[in-house]
Amino acid sequence: MNENLRHALIRARLHPVDIAARLAVDPKTVTRWIGGRIPHPRHRLAVADLLGLDEGELWPAGTHSRRGISDEIKAVYAHRWAVPVDVWRSFFQAADKEIGILVYSGLFLAEDAGCLRALGERAQAGVRVRIILGDPDSPHVATRGVEEGVGGDVMTARVRNALTLFQPLQNIEGIEIRLHRTVLYNSIYRADDDLLVNLHAYGTRAADAPVIYLTHTEADNTAATYLDSFERVWTSAKPATQTL
Repeated sequence: MNENLRHALIRARLHPVDIAARLAVDPKTVTRWIGGRIPHPRHRLAVADLLGLDEGELWPAGTHSRRGISDEIKAVYAHRWAVPVDVWRSFFQAADKEIGILVYSGLFLAEDAGCLRALGERAQAGVRVRIILGDPDSPHVATRGVEEGVGGDVMTARVRNALTLFQPLQNIEGIEIRLHRTVLYNSIYRADDDLLVNLHAYGTRAADAPVIYLTHTEADNTAATYLDSFERVWTSAKPATQTL
C-alpha cells in the first residue's frame, strides 16, 4: 500500500476515478498505484503535478529523492509524513549498538505498535535505547505547540500521551527514558551511525517539515554535529518518573 499517495489523495479530496480521468488511464490502474505498484515515470510526474507535490514525496523508493546526495546524506524527504512507515521500523531494527530518540512528544512513534515492538526487541538483543521527550511542564513544550498552531495545551497533552505509551518500555532492561527542558531546533532519531533528522521550522508542524537521512562518516561531520547535540541534551535531561 502506498500510504503517501493514499493520504495525498485524501488531503486533495480526490478519488482514483478523478486521477484516472485527468491522466486518461483506467481507474483500476490508479487503484493499483495506491496498492503499491510504481507507475511509469511520466505518470509519476503527472500525478505529482496534479497533487502539487514532489514526485519523491509520493514514491520515495523509486525516484531520485532517495538517491545518495553525498557520502553522508542518504536521502532527503520533503515532509516527515513522506517517510514510509516501514522505513522507520527498519531503521530502528537495523541498530546493533545504539538507538536514540530526541523529540518533544514523538507521539507518531509511540502510537505505532510496530515501532514500539522493534525498540523492545532491539533492547532485549543488547542494544542501548535512549528516549528523550520534552518535559510536559516545560514552557518550551507549550511554546512549540503555539508555534505549530495547535496550542500549548495540545502539545503538552501529546507529550503526556506519548509518555503513557512509551512507559511499558521502561520495564525492559536497556531502555531509558528522560525528560528535557531545552529548545529543540530538530528532532533526532539515531540507529548506530545513521540518523533521521526532522528539521523544525517556525509555524510548521513537525510532520510537515523536512527529514534528512544521514550516516556518520569520517570524511564529513554533519552527523557528528547532531550526535553531539543529542548527547548534550541527554546529559541535562532528567529521568522520567513512573507517574506523571
